[in-house]
Amino acid sequence: MGVSAQMDPLDFLTNEELLFFFHRKKTEISCIEQPHRLLTQLRDHDLVSEKLFENVKKMRSREQKEKGFYEVLDWVEKKRPQYIHLFWRCVFEDHILQLYPTLRILRNSLLDGTFKLYEKPPDVETLTEEEESEGKGEKGKKKSYTRKRSKDDRSSEDSDDPGPSSASTPKRRKPAKKPSFSSPVKKGDKQEIWMWPIYKIQLPVTCGDKEGTLYRDKLPEGSPSLMYFTPADFEKFAGKEKCKNWKLSIRCRNTPLKKLIEEEHLQCPPMERRKRTCVQKNMKFPVSSSESSSADLETSSSLLEESDSEDFQEQGGRGEGTEFRGRVEEEEEEEDMADLSVFQAPSLPVTCVSLTGTLYKYRFASGSRGKCVRTEERWFTLEEFVKQEPTLTDGHWKKDILCHGKTLNFLLKKKILRIHSLLCECAKCSTQKEDVMAQNNDDECYVCHSEGALVCCDECPRAFHSHCHLPTVDEDSPGEWICTFCVLRNSQQWRDSSNISEQEAFKAPVSQHILHCHCLLLCVYREDIQKVFVEDPRQTVPRYSEIITQPMWLDRIKQKLESGEYQTVGAFVSDFQLIFSNCSTFNRDNEFGRMGARVKQMFEEEFQKIFSIQ
Repeated sequence: MGVSAQMDPLDFLTNEELLFFFHRKKTEISCIEQPHRLLTQLRDHDLVSEKLFENVKKMRSREQKEKGFYEVLDWVEKKRPQYIHLFWRCVFEDHILQLYPTLRILRNSLLDGTFKLYEKPPDVETLTEEEESEGKGEKGKKKSYTRKRSKDDRSSEDSDDPGPSSASTPKRRKPAKKPSFSSPVKKGDKQEIWMWPIYKIQLPVTCGDKEGTLYRDKLPEGSPSLMYFTPADFEKFAGKEKCKNWKLSIRCRNTPLKKLIEEEHLQCPPMERRKRTCVQKNMKFPVSSSESSSADLETSSSLLEESDSEDFQEQGGRGEGTEFRGRVEEEEEEEDMADLSVFQAPSLPVTCVSLTGTLYKYRFASGSRGKCVRTEERWFTLEEFVKQEPTLTDGHWKKDILCHGKTLNFLLKKKILRIHSLLCECAKCSTQKEDVMAQNNDDECYVCHSEGALVCCDECPRAFHSHCHLPTVDEDSPGEWICTFCVLRNSQQWRDSSNISEQEAFKAPVSQHILHCHCLLLCVYREDIQKVFVEDPRQTVPRYSEIITQPMWLDRIKQKLESGEYQTVGAFVSDFQLIFSNCSTFNRDNEFGRMGARVKQMFEEEFQKIFSIQ
C-alpha cells in the first residue's frame, strides 16, 4: 500500500537526522540577506524567545545581524532540539521559501539525495564532508509559486501572428502537486529493477556464477561497493579476470553495468591518473595499458579512467577522445591549485566552442533533465545546448561545455554540480507537461528579479509580474501573449530598418514610439537592482531636498508616460538624464554615485540600440 500523497516528506526523517542537517547548515542559513521575515516566523511559532528576537532586531550592520542570527540558530539547536521538526516545517513553508532562495536549495538538498537517511549518522566530530552530502534519494520540491502560461497543447511556432503585448495573457497553471512517496511503478507497467524505489540504495548483480550486492553510493567514491570487493576484485573473484572490463562482465538482470552508467542510473568513481610505471617489465608479450591495469588489479578508479576515456572515444571519435583525455589529465594536475571560489555563485558562465550561456546550478538535474542553461533566445538542457554548436557532430556535455576553463566533468567531480537520481520526483526531473513547460521561462521576474505569480512570454524566456510589465498585463484576458521586447523586435523586422540620428529621435513624438519608451524604461528598472531610483528619494533619503531642488524617479517617469504628459522622446529622455545628474550631485564618488554612472552608461547604450541611432 502506497504512502499518502499528502504526507509531509519531513515525517520520514528522525529528530537526530534533522538536527545533524541543521548543525551542518546553520552558517549557511545565517548568511541569508534580510532575515527579519524568517525570524518573525520562528518567533510566531514560539521557536525563538522575544528577547533573542529583539536583540537581533536592534542590530544595524549586516555583520552584526549575521552573527546575531547565527546565535539564534545555535540557541534553537541547543535549547529546542525537541522541536526540530517544527523548525524545518516553519522554514519550508511556501511564503518563506519564496523570499529566501537559500532555503529552497536547502530543502532540495535535504530531500533529493544529498542527506543519508538509510544510515544512522555517526558522531558529529567524525563526520566527513562526503558523508554529509550523501543521502536518501531525489524528492525535490516543486516550485511553490504560481506561474501563468499561455501555451495550451501547441508550441508558439504554430500560433497566429502575435498581437500587442497588452492584448492577452496566459492561462493560470494548475497548482503544483505535492511529492508522492509511493512507488512510481504502476500495475501493468514494465520498469527495470534499477528504477524501483526499493533498489535506490543497492542492486543485485552477478558476474559469472557469483552473486553480490552493489551499493550505489559506494561506487562513485571508488571504495569497495560489492561487500568488501571493488568491481575489479569482484570480477577476479568470479573468475572473469580475462574479460578485463568489469563494466561489461558485471551485470544487473543481464544488463551490463556499462549501460546503467551510460544512462546515468549509476555514477562512476572519480577518474585518477594511472601510474605508467606499474607495467611489469618481465612480460613476454606487449599488452595495452588497460590490460596491464586489470592484470595487476589496480584500483577500480584507475580502470574506470581507461573505460571512461574509451566511452568518450566511441562517442566522439578517436581524436576527440584523446583531446578529452588530455584535458582531464591537465585538470587533475591542476585541481589541487584550482580556485573553487569562482564556482560558488548560483549561476555560472558556460561556453561550448562558439556558444555562450549562463548555467543556473539550482536548475541542473542531469545532462538530459533540467533546463539549466539560459541564452538570449531560450532555456536548454546541457545535451540540448551542446547540440546547438554546429561544429560538433557528436559532442558530449561533460567534456565540451566549459566553465571558467574547466569541463563540467570537473564540476561534477568537485560536487559543484550533482546529478539527480533517475527516481527523483522533483519538478526539474518531472516529465509532466506542466513541469516541462514551466522550465521554458525564467523563474523570476525579468524586471524586479523576484518570484511570485509570473506571466510568461511565448517567444522568449522572459517572465514578468503583471504589474512590472509595461504596459500592465490584464490578468483576466485569456490566450497567447508576448512581451513588449518581443513585440518591438517583431515590429522592427517588418518596418523600415533605416537608422535615424539622435536629434531626429529626440524630436520624434512619443505616441509613435511608445514601444521604444516602454522597453527603455523596463531596461532601467531591471538594471536598478537595489531600487535606488524607483521611488521618490525625498521620502527615504535624509536631507535630499536640501541639496536637490528638482527630484525625479522612475515611478514618476512611468506615471508621466502612461498619462501622456510627454510630447516628444527628448522630453522623456531628459527626465532620465535628470535622475542621473541628481545622483551624481548628491552622491559624488561614493558607491551609489558609481552605481548611477553604470546605470547611465547602460541607458545610453540601450537608447542607441532601441531607437536604431546611427
